[in-house]
Amino acid sequence: MKISKLFLMISVMMLSMLTHREAKSQIVEIGATAGLSYYIGDINPSLHFAQSDLALGASLRYYQSSRWAFRFQYSNLNLLATDLESSYRPERELGFQNNVNDFSLIAEFNFFDYWTGSKRNFITPYIFAGVSVFTFNPHYYNPNYPDDATPLQPICTEGQAEPYSLVSWSIPFGVGVKYSLHKRVGLTLEWSLHKTFTDYIDDISGVYPEPALVNGNYKYSDPTGDYEVGMQRGNGAVSSLGYNCDWFGTLALTISYKFNLPKKKGCSTGISGRYY
Repeated sequence: MKISKLFLMISVMMLSMLTHREAKSQIVEIGATAGLSYYIGDINPSLHFAQSDLALGASLRYYQSSRWAFRFQYSNLNLLATDLESSYRPERELGFQNNVNDFSLIAEFNFFDYWTGSKRNFITPYIFAGVSVFTFNPHYYNPNYPDDATPLQPICTEGQAEPYSLVSWSIPFGVGVKYSLHKRVGLTLEWSLHKTFTDYIDDISGVYPEPALVNGNYKYSDPTGDYEVGMQRGNGAVSSLGYNCDWFGTLALTISYKFNLPKKKGCSTGISGRYY
């Protein structure tokens, strides 16, 4: 999906939310999330859910109406991948593990009227999109040497003049289903993808460097010793434009608890009384 289309989708969703007015009550939900996280990049370029690991998180959702909601989402994701367990370039023997802390602001659109606790509007599919900021820190990973978890960024494994930033941003988007379990308890199942603007979640991007430019053991640049200087190590992303940068995704289940906030006089947002 082109970046311009993603921005257009986010803009339309947020504009529609801001102009939609039908409600009288203010509703907020807090939630706890658990599921699977995975990465798409230079080790795993296309296979979703490959080498997946644990994802945990928490959310705060505010309902603008029965169709629209804002959500703040915190996610802690464990990402890992190794060429030794991938069919893409197994002879390269590169690998990483990474703990990602992601902070997202998301707009959601429900295809059907929905609110937690309803006996009539108790289920809906939905789509969402937003923006996020995340931190990451790739470490060496090789299943044959499980005790070696050396941080890779300070080593400059591709001979970078300066270590790359460990903070980046992304465009999260995806689909899900909401289901009301109880008067105040709801459940969501959600698949999300994050299109990031860094190519170093896996510490792989460019070419094999001169050994003198690496700040440490050259095995972290080339574990096999079979590659020559200048040979392609990664896909050579153009990070400023987001082309060929890394992605990460989650498949997660969230259980949430609903709070009805005090009604404000003249309020025009929230859930209309006709849905109760």
